[in-house]
Amino acid sequence: MNPHPPGPREPPRGPLAGIGVVVTRPARQAGAFAQKLAALGATPIAWPAIVILPPDDPAALARVHASLDRYDLAFFISANAAEYGAPPVGRWPAGLRAYAPGPGTAEALAGVGVSDVRVPTTSFDSDGLLALPELDGVRGKRVIIFRGSGGREQLAETLAHRGAAVESVDCYRRAAPAGDARGLVDVLREGRAHALTLTSSEGADNLMRAVGDDGRALLARIPAFVPHPRIAERVRALGLDARLTPGGDAGLIAGLLEWAHARTTSE
Repeated sequence: MNPHPPGPREPPRGPLAGIGVVVTRPARQAGAFAQKLAALGATPIAWPAIVILPPDDPAALARVHASLDRYDLAFFISANAAEYGAPPVGRWPAGLRAYAPGPGTAEALAGVGVSDVRVPTTSFDSDGLLALPELDGVRGKRVIIFRGSGGREQLAETLAHRGAAVESVDCYRRAAPAGDARGLVDVLREGRAHALTLTSSEGADNLMRAVGDDGRALLARIPAFVPHPRIAERVRALGLDARLTPGGDAGLIAGLLEWAHARTTSE
């Protein structure tokens, strides 16, 4: 028996101490972001607003993996595309250049052995990728795009218009959570959630459907931090207080820190 029982738990410390942050990312991406929040003293509250499932045709992805060396450029449209679409570690061709729409996806690619990933310098999205000067001259290049089913076609269509031979492969599909959100609504009602993070319009829609009328009213009372203008527009249309931040985890955290500081100094 331990002769020295643990003492009372110390209260959390850090610039986000005492702040409950709802994290709505898919489960596999939520963990790393939650750890960063916890390191700053926040209490992460996970409610994955999107469930990631295997693609309808996994054989198509296997065929792409078997012939990666015939492509010149590869695009991964999200961290999910990186985690579910990249080949096994060690099978990435040295001459295949990889592109990601932001640092989060690039980090996920590095985690599966794909290095030297190009990311935009203007905005962390397809528009930012297409603004890279090197992608003006893609005529005759063979391009593969790893994406989720039903993804936007802007990137593929623009690269094809510039003369590239473009293929896309679905490496995952998205679905709404099967359960309800009663636990999250209880947390909101008890005042234990102070901020919300949303990283997709689809996730915002799923969340608002799941929480019901009472939950929607409670969510409208707290700020919703979002990393892209398109998501902010949708979140505002749903009646929430969208706060636009820079892209990636760093941008969301910067927005939370700025808000928390202003909140503290005004009390």
